[in-house]
Amino acid sequence: MSVSDPSDPKSTYNAQAVMASSIASASQGPRGAITLNERAQQVASQFAQNAISPFLLASVLRLIEFTAVFTIGLGVYVMYVVPLDGFRAVFIIPPFLGAALTLIALQATDSYQMSALRTHVRQMGRVLLAWTAVFAALALTAFFLRISLEFSRVWFGTWYLSGLVFFVMFRGIVASLVHKWALDGRLERRAVIVGGGKNAEDLINSLEAQADNDIRICGIFDDRSGDRSPPMVAGYPKLGSISELVEFGRKARIDMLIVSLPITAEGRVLQLLKKVWVLPVDIRLSAHTNKLRFRPRSYSYVGSVPFLDVFDKPIADWDSVMKRGFDIFFSCLALILLSPVMLATAIAIKLESKGPVIFRQKRFGFNNEVVEVLKFRSMYTDMADHDAKKVVTKDDPRVTKVGRIIRKTSIDELPQLINVLSGRLSLVGPRPHAVNAHTQNKLWDEVVDGYFGRHKVKPGVTGWAQINGWRGEVDNDEKIRRRVEHDLYYIENWSIMFDLYILLATPLKLLNTENAY
Repeated sequence: MSVSDPSDPKSTYNAQAVMASSIASASQGPRGAITLNERAQQVASQFAQNAISPFLLASVLRLIEFTAVFTIGLGVYVMYVVPLDGFRAVFIIPPFLGAALTLIALQATDSYQMSALRTHVRQMGRVLLAWTAVFAALALTAFFLRISLEFSRVWFGTWYLSGLVFFVMFRGIVASLVHKWALDGRLERRAVIVGGGKNAEDLINSLEAQADNDIRICGIFDDRSGDRSPPMVAGYPKLGSISELVEFGRKARIDMLIVSLPITAEGRVLQLLKKVWVLPVDIRLSAHTNKLRFRPRSYSYVGSVPFLDVFDKPIADWDSVMKRGFDIFFSCLALILLSPVMLATAIAIKLESKGPVIFRQKRFGFNNEVVEVLKFRSMYTDMADHDAKKVVTKDDPRVTKVGRIIRKTSIDELPQLINVLSGRLSLVGPRPHAVNAHTQNKLWDEVVDGYFGRHKVKPGVTGWAQINGWRGEVDNDEKIRRRVEHDLYYIENWSIMFDLYILLATPLKLLNTENAY
């Protein structure tokens, strides 16, 4: 991008005018939501597309290449050696050992670094060196163990050449994809600097001096103004206040918030952390200017620039892959096993009252995004409450006879399995609440401080709060507080085994229908 392009976050385009109108043009939307100024909206739209985790990409490449090397070695053995000498189980060891050594060699030659993956020619030299070194190691091992005569040289040579062809083709595809993603800005960790002034300037200069820096700074947010926090810092514009940062963080798919305030400003740091912790991002405290030093394990680094880890994005990288696999497997299994129940429910709803079988409602999803949740209709069509203006109570006249049964047994929730397969919901997580959910004329985010922190992960069909009895009608502030308390506990303590426990415990807990109407 040119330096005069207004969509470039580091552009000097009309910087003074932008900041002069920044705070003035920010306004309160419905329910107190912040409306970003024009400049911040432009930058946020640049980063609206999900980023690709470099860690996850490198991990997937390792898995693919391990599998490919093992499969090629075993495949050549089965096609060439087995017809001549028959199958011997011991010959599975060389392909497995070769695949493991290949991963070690590629890692040692930095072949999984993003800088190497971007260019085909640059990485192929490293890959060729690693691949050749692996076969040299296998040959030397066989020689010193005096078993080299037992192995077919044709198998060995064909495996080597076939693997080489695979790496040339596969790494060529990877290089083109990585190059494209890099140009789109999707292979960098998108970061926002919180706090301006000299500290922010020093931090930015330190980051940009690192050869292996993968952080792309999207802008700066600060409540201060004037000399303490000028409109431009190290070429990056200040996009708004800390309150606007939360809205910006939801619109732009940022990965990290870096607090550039000194650790000695404890009061200010705690105040801003209280506002931004609800975002599903990594939050780091810059430590490059702090004289107070902690143990080395307390820090994470970008090059030589130290950070103190305050919050980590929950269920990220491989954890998100495992959770998604868990969701797909168990939701497919549930749809198959429960399809007779779902069919019978649909017929019963249709026979009792006119209207659609499926009820659709807007609810809060991941990162405060609104998703459409599917449920079996449990109310009369002309009384359906799509906006959750009135809480369902005991003997509610809006609920049909079939509706009372399916609500008590939670059968009305089963269509949400389709939401799970589509990726909008998870099987286990904080239950998605209606956008206008309220108690005693107070919206739930007004009742519970930090309510939106429960949206740092995908909502779930069932959750920790539900199996602990916090389901059904919410008729007082305490009930929603306890729900949120359990949701936040789940987020902080998530594991696949925790999900499995909640999922298996759900049918038993549904027997308690005390608060389900």
